Amino acid sequence: MQEMDNNSGIVVRTTGDSYIVRTLNNDLQKCFIKGNFRIKGIKSTNPLAIGDKVHFLKSDNSEYALIDKIFDRKNYIIRRSTNLSKQTHIIAANLDKVFLVISACLPKTETMFIDRFLVSANAYNVPAEIVLNKADIYDEEAMLYAGYLMELYESIGYKCWLISATEKKGINKLKESMKGKISMFAGNSGVGKSTIINALYPEAQLKTGEISSLHHSGKHTTTFAQMISFEGIDIIDTPGIKSFGMVKIRKEELALYFPEMKERLEGCKYYNCTHIHEPHCAIKKAVEEEEIPLERYNNYLKLITADDMN
Repeated sequence: MQEMDNNSGIVVRTTGDSYIVRTLNNDLQKCFIKGNFRIKGIKSTNPLAIGDKVHFLKSDNSEYALIDKIFDRKNYIIRRSTNLSKQTHIIAANLDKVFLVISACLPKTETMFIDRFLVSANAYNVPAEIVLNKADIYDEEAMLYAGYLMELYESIGYKCWLISATEKKGINKLKESMKGKISMFAGNSGVGKSTIINALYPEAQLKTGEISSLHHSGKHTTTFAQMISFEGIDIIDTPGIKSFGMVKIRKEELALYFPEMKERLEGCKYYNCTHIHEPHCAIKKAVEEEEIPLERYNNYLKLITADDMN
């Protein structure tokens, strides 16, 4: 792999067809991209994403440089695009960690959305953790649901954080875990991603929104992706995700991205077991013996029959 030089850097902001690249010297370079530039093997609405490491060519006649190369990605977060003419949208690349921000109320995050996201992150080698925000507004029912989610996902190996961004509870420990890393916050609109970033770094002054009283859902306040850097921390803030369509995950591989299933696959009698109707299935046995959470297994069944599975 070619090494980065002084005309290289990391994409820290994307707006339409222009990009801001942070160079190795921590300068910010405005860039365009070559018109025929495409990533081999990926049909995407965006050829470049926040976190991509690129090389650019400077011009004496323009403040803009021309991006002519992208370095190999170690991972990325990708989803099906809402633009039906294209296949996918790459949200961010080269991540050390992704925080899936959820809420137990206003808006309530369902486990199906969580599992879709975790499966996709796992499939593309992005370490994921779960942040339950808005703890300050949880009533008894919401607190019970929050406790259920934390027990469910911690039992299968996912780190969970219970925080209140508005009251800055749990923020310092979360911040400490991010030092020296490139992290991303993702989740539904309204769960408080921008509020968390403002709590971590008040100088960011990101715009935050209110919850729609009609649908109890969030309004988009982040309209473009950007990387915010401070105190040795890089945070990628992204627009809220209403739905999360998975990409290039084959049905026969789906169980590999459920950690509690993956560790038991060798116990199935048939190598191509779907864990639905086959006899001598280690996964079904583990569900019956409550070693695999029933809700996770039910979500697996929904996913394997979903329209966006390959």
